[in-house]
Amino acid sequence: MRLWRPFILLIPLLMGVFAVHYSCSDNRPKDSIPVQQSGSTLTGHWGLEKLSDYGLFQGRLADLIPAEGVLPYDLNMPLFSDYALKARFVKMPEGKKAIYNDKSVFEFPEGTILIKNFLYPNDFRDETKGRKIIETRLLIHESSGWKALPYIWNEEQTEAYLEVAGGRKEISWIHTDGKQKTLQYSIPNVNQCKGCHVKASRLIPIGPSARQLNKNFAYSDGIMNQLLRWRNAGILDQLPDDLSQCPTVPDWNHPEGSSLESRARAYLDINCAHCHSKEGPANTSGLLLDIHETNPSSLGIYKAPVAAGRGSGNLLYDIVPGKPQESILLYRMQSTDPGVMMPELGRKMVHEEGVQLISEWIAAMKPSSF
Repeated sequence: MRLWRPFILLIPLLMGVFAVHYSCSDNRPKDSIPVQQSGSTLTGHWGLEKLSDYGLFQGRLADLIPAEGVLPYDLNMPLFSDYALKARFVKMPEGKKAIYNDKSVFEFPEGTILIKNFLYPNDFRDETKGRKIIETRLLIHESSGWKALPYIWNEEQTEAYLEVAGGRKEISWIHTDGKQKTLQYSIPNVNQCKGCHVKASRLIPIGPSARQLNKNFAYSDGIMNQLLRWRNAGILDQLPDDLSQCPTVPDWNHPEGSSLESRARAYLDINCAHCHSKEGPANTSGLLLDIHETNPSSLGIYKAPVAAGRGSGNLLYDIVPGKPQESILLYRMQSTDPGVMMPELGRKMVHEEGVQLISEWIAAMKPSSF
């Protein structure tokens, strides 16, 4: 018994050490907890289990009626995502504001949530025939940076659940031409979200910049320019008094009042420049497609790719002025081969209208100008 006594006396000490170790081994960062909580359980350390737990919408969830303090918004030129429509909202912490700038995405305060719902009308020709929401992506700005979370809607359209591994859903709809389309729609996992949202090694939003938000929006109480609405709502600081000083980009699908050049550059900016820019992950390609780029070679004109292969289609240059079918840029937009297509993520279908736009832009280029 005397031999065991020292070990018996050590038991409380060992239990204390174990308790301390256990608490320290839960290395979940405190700032990984979502900003908006309403008492729901967490799914691991990622976020709340259900979309409804954030309290971003009121009434029937699928109606997407924003709760108090949640503001809808839209972009002039949205990124193509297999023809999915998007319903966007922003929620900022009370008393905090985004900082305006005229070149890049606004600086949003910690605590901001950007909400993007991906949905398909049953019939694109008549949206009164109903719709189906496929997924909702949340971008949450925490003290450690932005976090992307995908929520997948159930068949009953009553709830969306966090799926950090992403998922797939078969969807079908009647397209604008009256033909039925079917698609194995892919919801990206958390890491795939980074594929588009990482710039200079930081995850950031892509859409909400001055040039994308500078447009009228039909709010429930009337039509107003979005930048003014954000300022009046107290969520945007340093907006110029003269809105004509703020940049804007055209809608690619509405040629009225805008040039082919401006629509094509805006299309490439939102669909390609999140990677193909000086701070993007594809900057080593030398192909820079952001809207501020002015160097013809950087834009791909008579620029040879850094690596030949299937992605080039045995073509010589990214863009050959006057010859869209000899341009690698268009070749990759027309492909659905995962080893060839661009963008690499976010689509499985060819954006026929986008291909037509870029084809017309390249065809209109005069070789003698370069």
